[in-house]
Amino acid sequence: MTNVITPQPFQDHPDSRSRSRLRKILRQKRRSLSAEEQQIAADQLALNLLRHPDLYRARHVAIYLPNDGEIDPRIYAHIARRRGIRFYLPVLHPVLRGRLVFSRYTENTTLTANRFGIPEPPFHEGLKRPPWALDAVLFPLVGFDEFGGRLGMGGGFYDRTFAFTRIRPRLAPKLIGLAHDCQKVPELPLEPWDIPLHSVVTDRKRYRVKARSSL
Repeated sequence: MTNVITPQPFQDHPDSRSRSRLRKILRQKRRSLSAEEQQIAADQLALNLLRHPDLYRARHVAIYLPNDGEIDPRIYAHIARRRGIRFYLPVLHPVLRGRLVFSRYTENTTLTANRFGIPEPPFHEGLKRPPWALDAVLFPLVGFDEFGGRLGMGGGFYDRTFAFTRIRPRLAPKLIGLAHDCQKVPELPLEPWDIPLHSVVTDRKRYRVKARSSL
């Protein structure tokens, strides 16, 4: 059952059109969480993901390793493996610059730091799963709203990798953003290349995407 705790309204950014300023504020907000708060958030996130209807039948799911204060999905992955779900990590493509491929991730996977210092499986080891062959993708957010808008780190890797979902929506995996609930904003300014989310899951609740007002 969805947690119905109402998040506190975001009041730190009078100019919500400034994506770079907003990104800086929200990154600092999540980095300021204590280790205990991060652990509690990860536990609650796992519970909310385990109850997520879009993940009931999923068997191939991409996740990420937390960095820069991101909410941690590894507790969920540890539990969900018992259900037979296979997990994958994003890997920077060495030829198709700015795009991702996905490598199988187990508790024994060898990881090496990429050029951003983020651990990932070596590109040339193991089979890769193409983005369209995933059932769901769980990826970190810097900010989000209830209309499917999201704010990432600014590299555009997920937008480029899943751009195909605009013209082939039937091939699209469920795109589920993960964040601390304090990273929610009333409405994000959108860019033409932004790929919308199907839902967002936080430590407090699950958000289904709402239609934007045309007014």
